[in-house]
Amino acid sequence: MTTALFSIAGAVALLAAVMVVTSRRIVHAALWLVVALGAVAGCFGALHAEFVALVQILVYVGAIVVLVLFALMLTKAPTNPLPALTTGRSPFAAVVALVFALILGAGVVLAFGNEKIKPVVAGDAEAVGNAVFRTWVLPFEVLSVLLLAALIGAIVLSQRTGKKGD
Repeated sequence: MTTALFSIAGAVALLAAVMVVTSRRIVHAALWLVVALGAVAGCFGALHAEFVALVQILVYVGAIVVLVLFALMLTKAPTNPLPALTTGRSPFAAVVALVFALILGAGVVLAFGNEKIKPVVAGDAEAVGNAVFRTWVLPFEVLSVLLLAALIGAIVLSQRTGKKGD
């Protein structure tokens, strides 16, 4: 059952990732990114790593994608299709991506063979919480201040009108 759930979530993540890079609208790409990251959280959930799955949803889906969408809205980036960004190199890029996917797939098969996916028996979220909020509390807070400064900077840049003397 774990292998089936993991495989379904992995297939959804792969399909959504392809949609992210092939979408012609940036907002649609961001929404497909939500699906891809949610499917990765589903992979973690299938492995009974609930803490990592929840962190995946909170940090990546809840924060990073929202930050990307806010950045798009604040900078007034064009949300309509941009055919000028599509180049003639797309087939070459697809071939290179396929070759790398085959190499990575062969590496995984050679490394793990026919092993079944085993769920985590006992996860220790308390140890992770203690490490983050006792040992790594200062870097955690510095990073939060840095992200806040970046958000304030994005808001200030989006408010400029472009007139001299402002």
